[in-house]
Amino acid sequence: MRSAIPREGLRFFSNPKMPPERRRRVRQDSKTQVRPDRRAGARWGGPPRKAASSCQQKSLAWPRAAPAAISVEEEEENRLRLRNRLMLEEDKPAAERCLEELVFGDVEDDEDALLRRLRVPLVQVQEDSDDSEVEKEAKDNFLPQKKPVWLDEEDEDEEMVDMMNNRFRKDMMKNASENQLSKDELQKRLKEEFQHAMGGVPAWAEANKWKTPSDDESEEEEDDLLQRTGNFISTSTSLPKGILKMKNCQHANAERPTTARISSVQFHPRAQVVMVAGLDNAVSLFQVDGKTNPKIQSIYLEKFPIFKACFSANGEEVLATSTHSKILYVYDMLAGKLIPVHQVRGLKEKIVRSFEISPDGSFLLINGVAGYLHLLSMKTKELIGSMKINGRIAASTFSSDSKKVYASSGDGEVYVWDVNSRKCLNRFVDEGSLYGLSIATSRNGQYVACGSNCGVVNIYNQDSCLQETNPKPIKAIMNLVTGVTSLTFNPTTEILAIASANMKEAVRLVHLPSFTVFSNFPVVKKKNISLIHTMDFSPRSGYFALGNEKGKALMYRLHHYSDF
Repeated sequence: MRSAIPREGLRFFSNPKMPPERRRRVRQDSKTQVRPDRRAGARWGGPPRKAASSCQQKSLAWPRAAPAAISVEEEEENRLRLRNRLMLEEDKPAAERCLEELVFGDVEDDEDALLRRLRVPLVQVQEDSDDSEVEKEAKDNFLPQKKPVWLDEEDEDEEMVDMMNNRFRKDMMKNASENQLSKDELQKRLKEEFQHAMGGVPAWAEANKWKTPSDDESEEEEDDLLQRTGNFISTSTSLPKGILKMKNCQHANAERPTTARISSVQFHPRAQVVMVAGLDNAVSLFQVDGKTNPKIQSIYLEKFPIFKACFSANGEEVLATSTHSKILYVYDMLAGKLIPVHQVRGLKEKIVRSFEISPDGSFLLINGVAGYLHLLSMKTKELIGSMKINGRIAASTFSSDSKKVYASSGDGEVYVWDVNSRKCLNRFVDEGSLYGLSIATSRNGQYVACGSNCGVVNIYNQDSCLQETNPKPIKAIMNLVTGVTSLTFNPTTEILAIASANMKEAVRLVHLPSFTVFSNFPVVKKKNISLIHTMDFSPRSGYFALGNEKGKALMYRLHHYSDF
């Protein structure tokens, strides 16, 4: 039985078909074979060992009985192993015997010879590991190529590709006779087309390109580059002039359409929200996403066509005035309450329309009649004091630090007032202006822009406006031919938006500090802007909004700015 055969006695024969004569001869040889003496250094199936020295023989001469017993036991063990090997050989199929012969060698090889054969590849691997990289590359280049096991006759036949029935391949035909091409010819043709399009063979496609020290340095830099994540292609810190990359978005008030004129459009200073107000007596808030702009809330003020609506500096309140009323509505966004301010103590104006809120959120400036400017506390809505200029007030604005007020009069002069003392600091003439219509200051405190009825926008240095009575403008923008009714700087002071409500498509974006107009806005062929009455930039200049007389709040995405 197989189970009776000890595991240490299992050995494999590799000859699948051994003739009976050889089998008997092997058995006889195994019986009559003389075992070498272990004391002489011989070993079963291996080369004889070297004889021990005389001193060693003398030292090992006294235990004579023990080596004789050991040799008898080994001889008996070898005899049992050989018998078991022959028994197993008879039961194995021919395929298994052939496989064992290929793997382990001939039948007569013993286990010592087999172990020596298996040690050879390990030594070769160790020797190969000591070779240099150049020698390894040379060995790899001269590896013997193996012959294919079998050949397919169909592979030898070149498959032809139809060139006429494919519109991409048809362009690669050099003459009418090339109706069909082989795959190799088509591959060459595609390669030629690619090299022609690329202007030659690209560097990454060049084979056998030796590396130079500079290449190693560039590879190290690339490794450092690939060890981190982020936007490697980013826009420049400064806005380039010439063409402004922008996208036309969904109208801000698309979910609440109206036909009434849009009088105010403004972005929330802290949230991604835009406010749209108009002559339809409603103030609406929309979430800005550039796609649908969902409506958040609408506040309806009965019999109150809105002349102007504006967020407070902290964004917690909305102030609104009407075209024919002295009531000032304050909507508390946190509490959701609408608070009407019917009368301000000390304010004798019959109609409250135009107003400005200081950038720090402390003051409210109301433009009155007869040249009066009324300064109110934003917190209590009480009158602090009044200032008067000669003539009629056309427009007013705060400086970026909320310490000064600029007021444009109807006779072409500009007054500069100190907020704390309410004294006039300077008075200068807007060059070439007969009638002022609008005024604006930049967020960085560098520029003052004045718009006149003749369509000219003069841009001044703010320091010269505080010291000189006849300052010279840095630049006069003359791209409009009708009165400039709206002026707005973007938060980064890189764009000045100018518009006129007296002519369709009369809006321009001026690049600062080059003072040149962006040539791609507006797109005159589309004629979708119409008459503009209000403009605003989002807190980080990512969006630009316009309100026209058709009730549409147009909105554009400025790609140079990544944030809202």
